Amino acid sequence: MTKKTYYITTPIYYPSGNLHIGHSYTTVAADAVARYKRLNGYDVMFLTGTDEHGQKIQRKAEEKGITPKAYVDEIVSGIKELWKLMKITNDKFIRTTDEEHVKAVQKIFKRLYEQGDIYKGSYEGWYCTPCESFWTKTQLVDGKCPDCGREVELTREESYFFRLSKYQDRLIKLIEENPDFIQPVSRQNEMLNNFLRPGLEDLCVSRTSFNWGIPVTFDDKHVVYVWVDALSNYITALGYLSEDDSDFRKYWPADVHLMAKEIVRFHTIIWPAMLMALGAPLPKQIYGHGWLLLEGGKMSKSKGNVVDPKILVAKYGLDAIRYFLLREVPFGQDGVFTNEALINRINSDLANDLGNLVSRTVAMIDKYFGGTIPDVKEAGDFDDDLIKIARETPEKVENLLDNLQFNTALAEIWKVVSRSNKYIDETMPWVLAKNEANSARLAQVMYNLAETLRIIAILIQPFMPETPEKIWGQLGIEDKSLLEWSRAKEWGLYPAGASVKKGEIIFPRIDVKKELEEIEKISQANKPEEIKEAAEAEKEPAKDDNETNANLITIDDFSKIELKVARVIEAEKVEKADKLLKMKLQVGEETRQVVSGIAKYYTPEEMVGKTLILVANLKPAKLRGIESQGMILAASDENGLSLVTIDKDMGSGAIVG
Repeated sequence: MTKKTYYITTPIYYPSGNLHIGHSYTTVAADAVARYKRLNGYDVMFLTGTDEHGQKIQRKAEEKGITPKAYVDEIVSGIKELWKLMKITNDKFIRTTDEEHVKAVQKIFKRLYEQGDIYKGSYEGWYCTPCESFWTKTQLVDGKCPDCGREVELTREESYFFRLSKYQDRLIKLIEENPDFIQPVSRQNEMLNNFLRPGLEDLCVSRTSFNWGIPVTFDDKHVVYVWVDALSNYITALGYLSEDDSDFRKYWPADVHLMAKEIVRFHTIIWPAMLMALGAPLPKQIYGHGWLLLEGGKMSKSKGNVVDPKILVAKYGLDAIRYFLLREVPFGQDGVFTNEALINRINSDLANDLGNLVSRTVAMIDKYFGGTIPDVKEAGDFDDDLIKIARETPEKVENLLDNLQFNTALAEIWKVVSRSNKYIDETMPWVLAKNEANSARLAQVMYNLAETLRIIAILIQPFMPETPEKIWGQLGIEDKSLLEWSRAKEWGLYPAGASVKKGEIIFPRIDVKKELEEIEKISQANKPEEIKEAAEAEKEPAKDDNETNANLITIDDFSKIELKVARVIEAEKVEKADKLLKMKLQVGEETRQVVSGIAKYYTPEEMVGKTLILVANLKPAKLRGIESQGMILAASDENGLSLVTIDKDMGSGAIVG
């Protein structure tokens, strides 16, 4: 009987230098699905890799005085090391500089040209180098890239164009008739309302202003636009248009493309249109999850936060990090990463709940029965409830994982963990052990706990690759057939005669205060040099011979304030409040609502387009019942009020300080 196949991909990653824990988010999620599907009997193809061409890479390499290939080679090795650290089980790793990929992309480009879906023309428009995106003037926000808020360049060059507009109606029909094609639904609505229904323009698909890309075979002045190059990886990795396309015939179409929300547009508009033009099947689903953010903004090592995955895994263990990534945030929504949230999740879920359950169970079996539960059992109160939840949970977990609801699946598993801990308190084994007459009942209680742990350990395998083996080892289960995914649905398989083996605590409890102090030290060490120098100077403050100024603050006090460049994109007066304006601000890749008492000095029309300084980490407050998410800076005297701004045009979200 032929195995069912399952093809899952993550986007191929742009080699951007230092890696932080946020880079692992999509790939850990994809890995959990791939592990689950393999456990469930599927023949899985899990693809990841790196996107290595484009103008921004060429520029960075030139700045360093090395070739683009040398630049990406070093960073790609770091990405591969990270995947190894996170125990990612990808079946293939593709690089867009791979010879097989280059040849296939050239064939794709030529085929589309020869059939009339690509034509030669001249491009004049706006290009965002960091996003590798083309924009029309009407799509810009205050003259900046609508995705990242940074500067765009007016580009004029001879180009080839893909007839994207030709596929507009087919794309709308595809999405409307297939509601699961784009998930979550919010991304679907965004693509339809913001891009497809307003109308598509043909897409520039070649560049002549730089040469770090795949050459167009029939016109060597041109290189293929990076997004056409990158998107094609999902089929070129399977041998599409090669001498051996057996993997393409076996695994395509993809079951799901996983990615962060900012690149959903490319995957749901450009990619399906390309496949339609090629006459190839479309992927079954495209899922755009939210961002994993730090408090106050997007994740970045330059902020001095401890987000280095190597440090985090070394301190807390791989499974704790993977568990946090998949448990903390509903997949599809934005979430916030903080070291404190991570530590609290480890203490509550892993140390107090799961780790404690394993330790108590093994210790009691060892203490009361010399490590082996006798085959004399007696059912009693509370057994049915525990057994019921243990039996029902595997199917719930499967349904949730099939829909990529990782955090909810883990929450269901932890209901079994919590119910097991409660079962110990209800049955009170230490009381049963005081009377020999209760021996059979005590044996039943111990058996139920051991059997529940067997099932829990099976169910956490997709998420936590190391912990299940530790649990089974302490339970003394040697028959691997009892640990197969399907056996989680069967109650009563814990083997008679198995001997428990007390081991180390699986998840030691962490002293939160001490740990946060240690993290602060690491955080300070990771801060930019100018901040560290200021901190050193603070150790020997200048002394005032007359008196101490109580209003002086230290560099540490100042470093707590997060100032960011913000651009006003909407403004209106607050009803029945003469002094208040309500504004929507673009702050990098997020929008904020801010209410400010400046209405006597500035009209809403004057405010739109202004670049301001925002106190970004101020606790939200309500003014006239409207939430204000920060505060803009202004100066005032007897002559009036003036907003604080900067003397150069900076992209929104830039750090001030």
